[in-house]
Amino acid sequence: MDAPMGYWADFKKFLSQGNFVSLAVALVVGLALNTVVQALVADIITPLIGVFFHVDFSSLTESVNGSVFAVGDLINKAIAFVIDLLVVFFLIVEPMEKMQARAAAKQAAAPPTTRACPECLSQVPIAAKRCSFCAQPLPPAPAAATTGS
Repeated sequence: MDAPMGYWADFKKFLSQGNFVSLAVALVVGLALNTVVQALVADIITPLIGVFFHVDFSSLTESVNGSVFAVGDLINKAIAFVIDLLVVFFLIVEPMEKMQARAAAKQAAAPPTTRACPECLSQVPIAAKRCSFCAQPLPPAPAAATTGS
């Protein structure tokens, strides 16, 4: 009897975690964006294409042996898919990559806070006078490393 309640508590904990909530919000926003893009493609973009190329995508079909293939609908969905990809790339992927590159540049530019002990090769704070691992005296740290400039 105790095991099902344990599973329920674990499930409630999983649902309340930030990652799951973020994923749910992203899914809802993505579906809403997809709906808007589908309407944009069906109601504005493909009619504009039809004006220039004299094609009505909404009624464009092919039939083979009595089976009807909605080619125009496929074209609308393919255009919507490409627009979705472009939106995701330019509004999510590209800014995230730039933000990560800036964070990596800041991290790379930060002065080191440790140095290697010449005796045991362990990492010790730059200002240390004795290794905390092997207790050997350390040579003085370079002046640039201790001042941070």
